[in-house]
Amino acid sequence: MSISFDKALGIHEKALGFRAQRAEVLANNIANADTPNYKARDLEFSKVLEAQNDKAKNGTFALNMTNSRHIEAQGLGNGDESLMYRTPMQPSIDQNTVDAQLEQSNYAENSVNFQASFTLLNSKFKGLVSALRGE
Repeated sequence: MSISFDKALGIHEKALGFRAQRAEVLANNIANADTPNYKARDLEFSKVLEAQNDKAKNGTFALNMTNSRHIEAQGLGNGDESLMYRTPMQPSIDQNTVDAQLEQSNYAENSVNFQASFTLLNSKFKGLVSALRGE
């Protein structure tokens, strides 16, 4: 009997990857808070996860090929399709759309969610290991 990690871990593995990607985007926004004309971006986690879950149900992840000589690839993609620019609540004089307090709040919330996803994934792995040991 074979073990399918995709079935055993469910969506939690993908959720952890997307939360890490969102942390990177939010950190980039915070780092560019004083850069003129910088536009804050964010990753809509729920939409990305839902889209990837739908793709997973249909089989492999579909990637667009623009040339027949391209190598077929499977994977999550880079997530750029869901990377959106944030509408500023209060426009600044230098056209920067980063609200440092909002970005820090979103980063903290994402960190808590990342930790929760990691803890859940860790417990799934512990369950698999104990099942393999027959405990």
